Amino acid sequence: MTSLNNDRFKAVEFMIVDDDEVSVMAIQRSMKQLNLVNSVLVAKNGVMALELLRSSIGPDNKLPPFIITLDLSMPKMGGLEFLDEIRNDPIFNKLVIFVLTTSDAPADISSAYEKNIAGYIVKDNPTNTFRDALSMLRDYAQLVVLPA
Repeated sequence: MTSLNNDRFKAVEFMIVDDDEVSVMAIQRSMKQLNLVNSVLVAKNGVMALELLRSSIGPDNKLPPFIITLDLSMPKMGGLEFLDEIRNDPIFNKLVIFVLTTSDAPADISSAYEKNIAGYIVKDNPTNTFRDALSMLRDYAQLVVLPA
């Protein structure tokens, strides 16, 4: 099994922010198929994701490295609102966030990129999309050093 880390760096944690249980299960299944054993947190909306992130802040006022997959359409706090909160917070503003959503609306894509996301992935064929997206995220996390 592969853990995305290096002896000198903290292991990357994944966070799935999505209210669709089927999508969450498909992402987790794809992670298992790719032999990813990194810690995974799941939040059903932006409010819950912020709470989980705040609870992850260490005593040094730092956050472990995260890669976040974010749906846009969720109750309480949607993805674009979550991005606004994250990008305006000095502790969270450098988080690596990939939007993984069903929306292919040009306005959503533009709005998300304006909020400094790492990539925008449309869930057009869930089985293939999740596997391909997570394979890319696995490779990304293995090659890129993230701030701690």
